[in-house]
Amino acid sequence: MSRYFLEVSYKGTKYAGFQIQDNANTIQSEVERALGIYFRERISLTGSSRTDAGVHAAQNYFHFDCVEKDEAAIIASVYHLNAILPSDIVIKSIKSVSDTKHCRFDAKSRSYQYTIYQSKDPFLADRAYYFPYRIDIEQLNQAAAVIKDTTHFEAFSKRNVQVKTFTCTITESEWKQEGELLIYRVKGNRFLRGMVRGLVGTMLKVGTGKINQEDFFAIVQSNDVSKVDFSTPAHGLILMKVDY
Repeated sequence: MSRYFLEVSYKGTKYAGFQIQDNANTIQSEVERALGIYFRERISLTGSSRTDAGVHAAQNYFHFDCVEKDEAAIIASVYHLNAILPSDIVIKSIKSVSDTKHCRFDAKSRSYQYTIYQSKDPFLADRAYYFPYRIDIEQLNQAAAVIKDTTHFEAFSKRNVQVKTFTCTITESEWKQEGELLIYRVKGNRFLRGMVRGLVGTMLKVGTGKINQEDFFAIVQSNDVSKVDFSTPAHGLILMKVDY
Protein backbone atom coordinates (compact mmCIF):
# COMPACT_ATOMS: atom_id res chain seq x y z
CA MET A 1 0.00 0.00 0.00
CA SER A 2 1.40 3.38 -1.02
CA ARG A 3 0.14 6.76 0.17
CA TYR A 4 0.18 10.04 -1.78
CA PHE A 5 -0.45 13.68 -0.94
CA LEU A 6 -2.39 15.54 -3.63
CA GLU A 7 -2.00 19.33 -3.57
CA VAL A 8 -4.97 21.20 -5.00
CA SER A 9 -5.98 24.79 -5.71
CA TYR A 10 -9.53 25.87 -6.52
CA LYS A 11 -12.07 28.62 -6.93
CA GLY A 12 -14.94 27.58 -4.70
CA THR A 13 -17.70 29.71 -6.23
CA LYS A 14 -19.63 26.86 -7.89
CA TYR A 15 -19.12 24.26 -5.18
CA ALA A 16 -20.96 23.25 -2.01
CA GLY A 17 -17.69 23.07 -0.10
CA PHE A 18 -14.56 20.94 0.01
CA GLN A 19 -15.78 17.67 1.51
CA ILE A 20 -17.93 15.21 -0.41
CA GLN A 21 -21.70 15.47 0.22
CA ASP A 22 -24.80 13.64 -0.95
CA ASN A 23 -26.52 15.30 -3.89
CA ALA A 24 -24.08 18.24 -4.04
CA ASN A 25 -21.09 19.07 -6.19
CA THR A 26 -17.90 19.53 -4.13
CA ILE A 27 -14.17 19.80 -4.68
CA GLN A 28 -13.64 16.27 -3.35
CA SER A 29 -16.30 14.74 -5.61
CA GLU A 30 -14.77 16.39 -8.71
CA VAL A 31 -11.24 15.23 -7.89
CA GLU A 32 -12.42 11.70 -7.07
CA ARG A 33 -14.30 11.64 -10.39
CA ALA A 34 -11.16 12.66 -12.29
CA LEU A 35 -9.06 10.04 -10.51
CA GLY A 36 -11.67 7.38 -11.28
CA ILE A 37 -11.73 8.26 -14.98
CA TYR A 38 -7.96 8.31 -15.35
CA PHE A 39 -7.05 5.28 -13.23
CA ARG A 40 -10.23 3.33 -14.08
CA GLU A 41 -10.99 2.51 -10.47
CA ARG A 42 -12.53 4.24 -7.48
CA ILE A 43 -10.01 6.13 -5.36
CA SER A 44 -11.25 7.62 -2.08
CA LEU A 45 -9.74 10.84 -0.80
CA THR A 46 -9.16 12.13 2.72
CA GLY A 47 -9.14 15.92 3.00
CA SER A 48 -6.96 18.26 5.02
CA SER A 49 -9.01 21.42 5.67
CA ARG A 50 -12.75 21.56 5.03
CA THR A 51 -13.54 24.86 3.37
CA ASP A 52 -17.20 25.91 3.26
CA ALA A 53 -19.36 26.51 0.20
CA GLY A 54 -17.98 29.33 -1.93
CA VAL A 55 -14.60 29.54 -0.17
CA HIS A 56 -11.46 29.39 -2.33
CA ALA A 57 -8.07 27.77 -1.74
CA ALA A 58 -4.64 28.64 -3.07
CA GLN A 59 -3.41 25.45 -1.41
CA ASN A 60 -5.20 22.50 0.14
CA TYR A 61 -4.46 18.79 0.34
CA PHE A 62 -5.97 15.34 -0.01
CA HIS A 63 -4.30 12.02 0.61
CA PHE A 64 -5.14 8.67 -0.93
CA ASP A 65 -3.83 5.11 -0.93
CA CYS A 66 -3.03 2.92 -3.92
CA VAL A 67 -2.18 -0.76 -4.17
CA GLU A 68 0.19 -2.08 -6.83
CA LYS A 69 0.34 1.07 -8.94
CA ASP A 70 3.48 2.49 -10.48
CA GLU A 71 4.63 5.40 -8.31
CA ALA A 72 6.21 7.33 -11.17
CA ALA A 73 3.03 7.03 -13.24
CA ILE A 74 0.88 8.35 -10.40
CA ILE A 75 3.15 11.34 -9.79
CA ALA A 76 3.25 12.05 -13.53
CA SER A 77 -0.55 11.92 -13.86
CA VAL A 78 -1.02 15.58 -12.84
CA TYR A 79 -1.21 16.85 -16.44
CA HIS A 80 -3.83 14.29 -17.46
CA LEU A 81 -5.93 14.77 -14.31
CA ASN A 82 -5.99 18.54 -14.86
CA ALA A 83 -7.22 17.91 -18.41
CA ILE A 84 -10.20 16.04 -16.92
CA LEU A 85 -10.95 18.48 -14.10
CA PRO A 86 -13.02 21.65 -14.63
CA SER A 87 -11.05 24.87 -15.10
CA ASP A 88 -11.71 26.12 -11.56
CA ILE A 89 -9.90 23.17 -9.91
CA VAL A 90 -6.18 22.53 -10.41
CA ILE A 91 -4.00 19.72 -9.08
CA LYS A 92 -0.60 21.30 -8.37
CA SER A 93 1.33 18.18 -7.38
CA ILE A 94 1.13 14.56 -6.24
CA LYS A 95 3.86 13.36 -3.88
CA SER A 96 4.63 9.98 -2.35
CA VAL A 97 4.64 10.01 1.48
CA SER A 98 4.97 7.44 4.24
CA ASP A 99 1.91 5.25 4.75
CA THR A 100 1.37 6.79 8.22
CA LYS A 101 1.30 10.41 7.01
CA HIS A 102 -2.15 12.02 7.37
CA CYS A 103 -2.96 15.23 5.52
CA ARG A 104 -5.37 16.44 8.21
CA PHE A 105 -3.86 15.29 11.48
CA ASP A 106 -0.24 15.96 10.54
CA ALA A 107 -0.85 19.55 9.42
CA LYS A 108 0.96 21.96 11.74
CA SER A 109 -0.90 25.10 10.69
CA ARG A 110 -3.36 26.63 8.24
CA SER A 111 -3.21 30.19 6.91
CA TYR A 112 -6.28 32.10 5.70
CA GLN A 113 -6.72 35.45 4.02
CA TYR A 114 -9.88 37.55 3.87
CA THR A 115 -9.91 40.36 1.30
CA ILE A 116 -12.05 43.52 1.31
CA TYR A 117 -12.28 46.21 -1.37
CA GLN A 118 -14.03 49.56 -0.96
CA SER A 119 -14.24 50.89 -4.50
CA LYS A 120 -16.50 49.01 -6.89
CA ASP A 121 -14.46 46.69 -9.10
CA PRO A 122 -15.99 43.95 -11.29
CA PHE A 123 -12.67 42.06 -11.37
CA LEU A 124 -12.75 41.57 -7.59
CA ALA A 125 -16.44 40.80 -7.21
CA ASP A 126 -16.07 37.01 -6.92
CA ARG A 127 -12.93 36.86 -4.76
CA ALA A 128 -13.22 39.77 -2.33
CA TYR A 129 -15.92 41.46 -0.23
CA TYR A 130 -17.20 44.85 -1.41
CA PHE A 131 -17.53 46.91 1.77
CA PRO A 132 -17.80 50.64 0.90
CA TYR A 133 -17.84 52.01 4.45
CA ARG A 134 -15.33 53.96 6.52
CA ILE A 135 -13.06 51.57 8.46
CA ASP A 136 -10.60 52.35 11.22
CA ILE A 137 -7.69 49.95 10.61
CA GLU A 138 -6.11 50.73 13.98
CA GLN A 139 -9.30 49.58 15.69
CA LEU A 140 -9.32 46.43 13.54
CA ASN A 141 -5.78 45.56 14.57
CA GLN A 142 -6.50 46.11 18.25
CA ALA A 143 -9.29 43.55 17.90
CA ALA A 144 -7.05 41.24 15.85
CA ALA A 145 -4.46 41.27 18.65
CA VAL A 146 -7.09 39.93 21.05
CA ILE A 147 -7.46 36.89 18.80
CA LYS A 148 -3.81 35.92 19.26
CA ASP A 149 -4.29 36.00 23.04
CA THR A 150 -7.36 33.75 22.86
CA THR A 151 -7.45 29.96 22.79
CA HIS A 152 -11.16 29.13 23.24
CA PHE A 153 -13.34 30.04 20.24
CA GLU A 154 -16.73 28.51 20.93
CA ALA A 155 -18.44 31.84 20.14
CA PHE A 156 -16.96 31.77 16.62
CA SER A 157 -18.02 28.23 15.73
CA LYS A 158 -21.29 27.79 13.86
CA ARG A 159 -23.88 25.59 15.52
CA ASN A 160 -24.39 21.90 14.73
CA VAL A 161 -20.70 21.05 14.53
CA GLN A 162 -19.27 17.82 15.88
CA VAL A 163 -15.96 18.78 17.43
CA LYS A 164 -14.34 17.58 20.65
CA THR A 165 -12.79 20.92 21.49
CA PHE A 166 -13.14 24.61 20.63
CA THR A 167 -9.48 25.25 21.42
CA CYS A 168 -7.33 26.81 18.68
CA THR A 169 -3.85 28.29 18.82
CA ILE A 170 -3.60 31.44 16.69
CA THR A 171 -0.07 32.59 15.85
CA GLU A 172 -0.84 35.34 13.33
CA SER A 173 -3.76 37.77 13.25
CA GLU A 174 -3.34 41.08 11.44
CA TRP A 175 -5.06 43.56 9.11
CA LYS A 176 -3.06 45.33 6.39
CA GLN A 177 -3.87 47.88 3.73
CA GLU A 178 -2.30 46.79 0.44
CA GLY A 179 -3.06 49.31 -2.26
CA GLU A 180 -6.83 49.51 -2.50
CA LEU A 181 -7.31 46.21 -0.72
CA LEU A 182 -7.81 45.66 3.01
CA ILE A 183 -6.58 42.18 3.92
CA TYR A 184 -6.93 40.14 7.10
CA ARG A 185 -4.41 37.33 7.54
CA VAL A 186 -4.75 34.69 10.22
CA LYS A 187 -2.73 31.55 10.93
CA GLY A 188 -3.45 28.81 13.43
CA ASN A 189 -3.12 25.14 14.16
CA ARG A 190 -6.83 24.60 13.43
CA PHE A 191 -10.03 26.52 12.71
CA LEU A 192 -13.67 25.85 13.51
CA ARG A 193 -16.53 25.91 11.01
CA GLY A 194 -17.24 29.50 10.01
CA MET A 195 -14.60 30.81 12.41
CA VAL A 196 -12.63 33.12 10.11
CA ARG A 197 -15.75 34.71 8.61
CA GLY A 198 -17.15 35.18 12.11
CA LEU A 199 -13.95 36.85 13.25
CA VAL A 200 -13.90 39.15 10.20
CA GLY A 201 -17.56 40.13 10.48
CA THR A 202 -17.33 40.90 14.17
CA MET A 203 -14.06 42.82 13.83
CA LEU A 204 -15.64 44.91 11.06
CA LYS A 205 -18.26 45.99 13.59
CA VAL A 206 -15.38 47.29 15.70
CA GLY A 207 -13.72 48.96 12.71
CA THR A 208 -16.93 50.77 11.76
CA GLY A 209 -17.68 51.86 15.34
CA LYS A 210 -20.77 49.72 15.84
CA ILE A 211 -19.18 48.12 18.89
CA ASN A 212 -16.09 49.05 20.92
CA GLN A 213 -13.07 47.04 21.99
CA GLU A 214 -14.64 46.13 25.32
CA ASP A 215 -17.72 44.80 23.53
CA PHE A 216 -15.53 42.74 21.22
CA PHE A 217 -13.55 41.27 24.10
CA ALA A 218 -16.80 40.38 25.87
CA ILE A 219 -18.06 38.59 22.74
CA VAL A 220 -14.83 36.59 22.48
CA GLN A 221 -15.12 35.54 26.11
CA SER A 222 -18.87 34.91 26.03
CA ASN A 223 -18.94 31.58 24.12
CA ASP A 224 -22.25 32.89 22.73
CA VAL A 225 -22.48 32.33 18.97
CA SER A 226 -25.56 34.57 18.71
CA LYS A 227 -23.39 37.64 19.35
CA VAL A 228 -21.03 36.92 16.42
CA ASP A 229 -21.52 38.34 12.91
CA PHE A 230 -21.15 35.54 10.33
CA SER A 231 -22.60 37.62 7.48
CA THR A 232 -19.33 38.19 5.61
CA PRO A 233 -19.61 36.38 2.25
CA ALA A 234 -17.66 33.21 1.54
CA HIS A 235 -16.08 34.49 -1.66
CA GLY A 236 -13.80 36.87 0.23
CA LEU A 237 -12.05 34.00 2.02
CA ILE A 238 -9.08 32.01 0.72
CA LEU A 239 -7.22 29.15 2.38
CA MET A 240 -3.70 30.25 1.48
CA LYS A 241 -1.45 27.52 2.85
CA VAL A 242 -1.33 24.28 4.83
CA ASP A 243 2.01 23.66 6.57
CA TYR A 244 3.40 20.24 7.49
